Amino acid sequence: MMINLTFIREMARRFHEDEIPRLSAELAYFFLLSLFPFLIFLFTLLAYLPLPHEDVLSLVRQYAPEEAIHLIEANIHKIMDYQNGKLLSLSIIGAIWSASNGMNAIVRAFNRAYDVEENRPFFIARGVSILLTFGMIFVIIVALLLPVFGKTIGLFLFSEFGFSHTFLTIWNAFRWAVSFVILFIVFTALYYFAPNKRLCYADVVRGALFATIGWIITSLAFSYYVGNFANYTAMYGSLGGMIILMVWFYLSGMIIILGGEMNAIFDCERKGRKRER
Repeated sequence: MMINLTFIREMARRFHEDEIPRLSAELAYFFLLSLFPFLIFLFTLLAYLPLPHEDVLSLVRQYAPEEAIHLIEANIHKIMDYQNGKLLSLSIIGAIWSASNGMNAIVRAFNRAYDVEENRPFFIARGVSILLTFGMIFVIIVALLLPVFGKTIGLFLFSEFGFSHTFLTIWNAFRWAVSFVILFIVFTALYYFAPNKRLCYADVVRGALFATIGWIITSLAFSYYVGNFANYTAMYGSLGGMIILMVWFYLSGMIIILGGEMNAIFDCERKGRKRER
């Protein structure tokens, strides 16, 4: 019990000392800045794949608040109506640069959690952020494609081999579990590569598991709260959807940073040292 209380006190101290609310707001800004370039790139790319846009949006609806989804859909449909041959190249450049700024902010937050300086040259540090961004984009696309194609594969097996409806239920549960695993892999890679510190896999697993579960629960809870209790539209008018999106990004950024702080606390405990500030 004492260990748990000690951990909670240390996390509360770091929450204040490392200015986690401010860093979360910074991440929310960069997330918002990179969202639409990334979605333009994604939906332009999907035009070359046998995958309906609606199937991808249905996956996002699981976690995002409804009014935020309306805002995203409205802007995406407007942009896609005017797409041209240059849209893919321009959108990927915008998405990568904007998202790498957000990734760079995450790197700074993790370095602060571990009390290490960013002594890598600018081009190396920015290169790491861009490589992590590429990795995140690839994994996100895979995470989006697997459940959708998994549904098609499940229906094919169901009809081809005459499996029972129980098989279809189990298959659907399995394909959604794949998204959880991929999300866990994303956070694990983020916590492993982002800090300017040599770490091993075991050093980041607990923070990655916390971030995965915490992000899913927080997103679902916030979506339920917005849908049933809060009325941002009445307060902010036409900006309601944007405010909801920013709050969702803010909470997501906070979960990511808290996972990094958790790993840093365990790192201090393992090495038998205390943080002094």
